[in-house]
Amino acid sequence: MKKKFSKKWKASKQKRKQRKYRANAPLHLRKKFMSTNLSKELREKYGRRNFPIKKGDVVKVMRGKFKGKTGKVSEVNLKRLGVSIGGIQRQKKDGTKINVYFNPSNLQIQELVLEDKKREKALKRLGRENKQKDIMGKIKTESGKKEGKKLIKEEKGTKGEVKEKK
Repeated sequence: MKKKFSKKWKASKQKRKQRKYRANAPLHLRKKFMSTNLSKELREKYGRRNFPIKKGDVVKVMRGKFKGKTGKVSEVNLKRLGVSIGGIQRQKKDGTKINVYFNPSNLQIQELVLEDKKREKALKRLGRENKQKDIMGKIKTESGKKEGKKLIKEEKGTKGEVKEKK
């Protein structure tokens, strides 16, 4: 095999190629794989659907044996592509307890740790506030300010009259 990782690879239906892509991906891409969806409250607040998970975030398990349990993220392992949650452990035959690693797609972030300034900046940069566009068929608020519910204004007709849609 000539290369471990191809920068030009887009997608494949073949599971073996998907596994190879994930297994050989460099760290800057593995960090993106560690994104998980946000709760409804956080989605409304930040205008984002998902965000990379970080140690200290409070998450809820959505799938599997531990479904419904919540806890703080104790470890984010990029090598295993797994997340360990404090308080959720398995007991081995000899009685020792080990951490359970979850796939980030099976988790939901309930609370974000915003001590890191870069993380706050990323939320603002990619959030709802910056998605306001001009009146040419794009999203715009009624008063021109940032609001929760937005009106979509679309240009209709040749005279340039604007119709509002809720």
